[in-house]
Amino acid sequence: VQLQASGGGLVQAGGSLRLSCAASGLTFSNYNMNWFRQAPGKEREFVARITWSGGTISYADSVKGRFTLSRDNAKNTVFLQINSLKSEDTAVYYCAAEHWIGGGMAYWGKGTLVTVSS
Repeated sequence: VQLQASGGGLVQAGGSLRLSCAASGLTFSNYNMNWFRQAPGKEREFVARITWSGGTISYADSVKGRFTLSRDNAKNTVFLQINSLKSEDTAVYYCAAEHWIGGGMAYWGKGTLVTVSS
């Protein structure tokens, strides 16, 4: 199983990025997909989650209204659109797959770095 996150980069505050997480080696439509992030010197934190069907999406309070999570099961990919970036969004962003039955995060990607300059 591989989760390949991409799309990170250096962007000015107020800008936008679109992160992608491409999955392989698993039945993608059986998995809820999550994004987490870890800022320098801080704990990893939850960002957003989309259920296997895309029917339910949830966000951390800190990103509501600015981040939009979506998925394309035909392409085995999830997308995290990030708008109105703030310096506090600077972090390594990780995608993680959680089987719809439950049991926690089964697989993690290696992360993509987002750096927001003020």
